[in-house]
Amino acid sequence: MSSPHAALRPAAGRVRRLLSPGLLFALPFLVLFAVFMLWPLGQGLWMSLTDRALSAHSPSFVGLDNFTEAFGDAEMWRALWHTAWFTIISTVPLVVVALAMALLVHTGLPGQWVWRLAFFAPYLLPVGVVGLLWIWLYQPDLGLYNHLLDKLGLGQLAWLSDESVAMWAVALATLWWTVGFNFLLFLAALQSIPDHLYEAAAIDGAGAWRRLWSITLPQLRRITAVITVLQVLASLKVFDQVYLMTKGGPNNSTRPVVEYVYDVGFTGYRLGYASAISYIFFALVLLASAAQFLALRRREK
Repeated sequence: MSSPHAALRPAAGRVRRLLSPGLLFALPFLVLFAVFMLWPLGQGLWMSLTDRALSAHSPSFVGLDNFTEAFGDAEMWRALWHTAWFTIISTVPLVVVALAMALLVHTGLPGQWVWRLAFFAPYLLPVGVVGLLWIWLYQPDLGLYNHLLDKLGLGQLAWLSDESVAMWAVALATLWWTVGFNFLLFLAALQSIPDHLYEAAAIDGAGAWRRLWSITLPQLRRITAVITVLQVLASLKVFDQVYLMTKGGPNNSTRPVVEYVYDVGFTGYRLGYASAISYIFFALVLLASAAQFLALRRREK
């Protein structure tokens, strides 16, 4: 006949495994993650199922009514298209220009530390400074860019008040501001390419362009894919520079979905409906991320 202590030993062993040093070290992070991530996610999901507002009335459960309204909201779909369009026109140059900058520095330009500082320094600026600087540059009469266009005889542009130009203007400012981060990632990847590959190619008589196409770019394939994924996710979340430079205008032609959520929730006071739009956008971002990762896995096979 087994004793009660023998029955308790497996349970005690499981408790000891749960309280292992690794879990104890991770416990502070897990607590913070639960408090600042999981709990807000759950609260936001519940809020999306109610008519919660900034007014004093107590919220009522409305089920999926907010989601049904959102799918029929033309302004939400317009804001989603603006977000997708900004992602397209910003991601490509932010990857290509960053790669070109890294290649220039890696090939041995004189004063490399100056180039590295100049390329990366804008990334350290707060968005308020960046927004104000580029608003000055885009001034219709006194801005630098219109002055240069006048000198070239091309005529001035209404950079931030023309619907056909405003999104491109924001994308240009974003390129200048954030390209430094991608530049550093590419530069680190370039410095990790083994030198013997280039030495063997030079012995075989390969020129600079052949080494670039046959060695450098293939070796950068994986980091390029990672940077592209990160950049797509960052561009999808655009809000700050758009809000500061155009406030979504003119005629809401640059308003991304995050700003639309802000307008609905804090200007229209409809927190429940804004939460529903947020979760629809969250689901679309998850789908886009999953599609990118599946494409990367297929490419690596």
